[in-house]
Amino acid sequence: MTVSRTICLGFLVFIAVGAVLLLLPWANASGSWGNPLVALFTATSAVCVTGLIVVDTGTHFSPLGQGIILALIQIGGLGYMTANSFLMLLLGRRLKLKHRVAIQQSMDNSDLAGGSLLIVSIITMTLVFELTGIFCLYPTFQRDFGGRQGLWLSVFHSISAFNNAGFSLFADSIVRYALNPWVNLVITLLVIVGGIGYQVIMETFLWARHLIWGDRRRIKFSLNYKIVTSTTVALLAVGTVAFFLIEFNNAATLGHHRPTQKLLMAWFQSVIARTAGFNSIDIGAMGEASLFIMIALMFVGASPGSTGGGIKTTTLRILLACTRTVLQGKEEVLSYRRQIPQSRVMKAISVVMGSGLVVLLATTLISISNPTLSFIDVLFESVSAFATVGLSTGITADLSDLGKYVIIITMYLGRVGILLFMAALLGDPKPTALQYPEEDLLIG
Repeated sequence: MTVSRTICLGFLVFIAVGAVLLLLPWANASGSWGNPLVALFTATSAVCVTGLIVVDTGTHFSPLGQGIILALIQIGGLGYMTANSFLMLLLGRRLKLKHRVAIQQSMDNSDLAGGSLLIVSIITMTLVFELTGIFCLYPTFQRDFGGRQGLWLSVFHSISAFNNAGFSLFADSIVRYALNPWVNLVITLLVIVGGIGYQVIMETFLWARHLIWGDRRRIKFSLNYKIVTSTTVALLAVGTVAFFLIEFNNAATLGHHRPTQKLLMAWFQSVIARTAGFNSIDIGAMGEASLFIMIALMFVGASPGSTGGGIKTTTLRILLACTRTVLQGKEEVLSYRRQIPQSRVMKAISVVMGSGLVVLLATTLISISNPTLSFIDVLFESVSAFATVGLSTGITADLSDLGKYVIIITMYLGRVGILLFMAALLGDPKPTALQYPEEDLLIG
């Protein structure tokens, strides 16, 4: 049982348990046993923090069922090893070397010594941001739905937003609050913080603490921090401007609103395309150019060590740095005057290739089993599932059973990571002393 197999099987166990719980009569609003495919699809979407649904969460499931979904979202957002390790710490058990290595791989962290401290820090930050989101959303939901229901809506949407899950108890997601700046601001900030990565959050906290305490020592941000923050800002800006300009006159999305309202709605969808899954406009009514841009944003996704999916912002920057290196005739891949290790470059290429193949296969299988659906809708659904985004043009519930199973597998692969999944299948590489001769070939 290797580390990669432990992580992959851990997610499968949570999905299986969640599916069984959602089958129970008490988890369904009708009071009867649930549909096995619906339960499996919903449990997978929740554990993989995707947000794709085949039934309306707010009306199909009872309060107990909604609570089960929320628990699965929280576990899936933290990750199997983080949740399991935190449970061990609560029971007073020390983390073994195998657990530390698993945490290192799942969080992409290079430090094995601070495993326990890392787990406690992650749990603390998660609770702080989720409680802050609940406190900020409660006044609006309490005004519209009353105290008890407003509190539950605040809890559900805050946890769902921070974990980049995209599940909503409203049938229209956040469309009813599309013009509410406060709700838009709170949800988008939760999504950004949850998708930017725990390491970036910690470095920002240390920088803010030095600034508040008046410490004159200069804080040196890591290369990961610089790449993640700059790429995130650039992608958010590009998405906002693109959606604002393309959908400006689209009467089905932004056309009937004032420029400031259009900018707010464009900003919301740009943030949400980073693997969150909420929507404040009808995604199916967007133009094909906007859908294609959203597909690109979803494929990139969030950042390493976060609750989001996709190939990650650092992977995109490494590939861009590789391209620049080739055009300049150099051999070292540089970024911010730092050389990127060759192993990271190879990993980035492997992630993109593996992710592209999964999306290609999923799109092909869904197209074969659902020949009446348009290509752009099927591609959008496949990328949304693999990047654990949860956005849809409205075809999820209409997919054939085969199409739904393909989406389930795609969501799972997107959450555990294609390289981790392949490592689980193939096992740990065996060391070898063989070294083969080098030979050149033509490229391009």
